[in-house]
Parts: sequence; C-alpha cells; structure tokens
Amino acid sequence: MLKYFDKIVRGTEQEDSRVIIQSLKGMIGKNFTLLNYYKEIPVSYDAKLLSVENEMAEFQVHEYQAKVINLERTVMIQSHNTKAFPDDICGEAFYVNSAKKRVIICRFAYAKIRSSLRRFVRVRLDRQIQAELMYEGQFLPGNVKDISLGGSAIIFDSNDILVPGSEVNLSLKLPDASRDAITEVGVIATVVDVFGDEAPFTCILEFHPEKHSQQQIAYFINQRQVEIIKELKELVD
Repeated sequence: MLKYFDKIVRGTEQEDSRVIIQSLKGMIGKNFTLLNYYKEIPVSYDAKLLSVENEMAEFQVHEYQAKVINLERTVMIQSHNTKAFPDDICGEAFYVNSAKKRVIICRFAYAKIRSSLRRFVRVRLDRQIQAELMYEGQFLPGNVKDISLGGSAIIFDSNDILVPGSEVNLSLKLPDASRDAITEVGVIATVVDVFGDEAPFTCILEFHPEKHSQQQIAYFINQRQVEIIKELKELVD
C-alpha cells in the first residue's frame, strides 16, 4: 500500500493519530470516500462513520471495499469536503467483516494520496506475459508486471541497455482470451527508471503508441479489468 501514498508526520505519529481521532468524533454519521487497490484496479466507495472510541473508528462500508481492506490491512481515506477534515489520511485495519460490511480502523496518519494523480487505469498481471526490448541493435527479453495505456513495469534479468531517458522499441505479446491467441504489439517507449541493485531489475517504461497499438493495448487492459473485477466479486475472506 505504501506505493500509493506518502505518509505525512506533523507532530509525532501518536499525536497525529490522536488529532485525527478527535476530529472524527465530531463527524459521526458522515460519509467518507475510501480508496484501496486490488491488482492495481481502484476500489473506492463511500463509507459511513458509525462510531469512534478507544482511538478506533468503525465504518459501514461496501462489501468489496471490506474484502480489499482485509487483504491490504490498510486503507486510504480521501479528504473530506469540509474545513474540519481537509486532509487525506490513512489507517490500519483492526477488524474487518465483509459479510456485515463493517471495518474498524486504527493508527491513523496524515497522507498524500499519490495514486489519485494517475492518468490511466493500470492492471496487474497474474500470468507471465513476455516482452522484448530493442535498443541500438540489442535485444532484451522480459516479463510484464503491470500495464496501462501510458506505460508498463517490466522485469528484466539484465540492465545493460536500460538507460533512463533512452527511447526504445518494445514488443508486447498480449494474450487475447476471446480468440485463445497471442497478439504481438509493437510500441515506442521511453525508459523512465530502473529499480534493483541486482537481477531481476524492474524497468518503468512510458509508451508513445500510435493509434492501432493503443487500441490493442486498451483492448487487453479492458479484458484484464473484467477478470480482476470478477475475482474481487468471488473473493472470500
């Protein structure tokens, strides 16, 4: 969850949590917008604050929200549209029951939700999808970790030709479940960053697709979204 937001400490962590709890005590009965991610798909529903006691807050939530909170054990709460609660916050799950649509959150902190700045829907992949990067006559095979219309995170066993700022040719082998086939999609991309001190390395790439490639990637992402939403509906606590 930490990749989705930056935690902000204003006093101490304990002091911040107490201040947030005190603010919440005056907002019982109000609705808040919760945010989690399931395999990079945003899960965001309104939740009603039911009670606040013993530095914990109980919310009535959507069943799907409860399921994801149970997995992540963390939740982001987007800033309320009143002066009493102008900041994003995050908290940890103490109790979750998706059947009863109840969660109890504790250990609150101020936060800046970074993931809300995303321009494109991103999906995480469960099965291996191959990719091949080409740069200055050299080829580097990899496996796609997640993908959006704007770019992808790809795992490589070498970082020899992964130069941040360089423009590369990328070939993606995207499965098409409707035809039980593989669609090879070519796209120009820029290497944004490379993570890892040793193999495997994670490379973040920004796509510059032409219209046809963009349509092919969008079709795959839509298929994957449908799969993820189905998984979420069938998820058992």
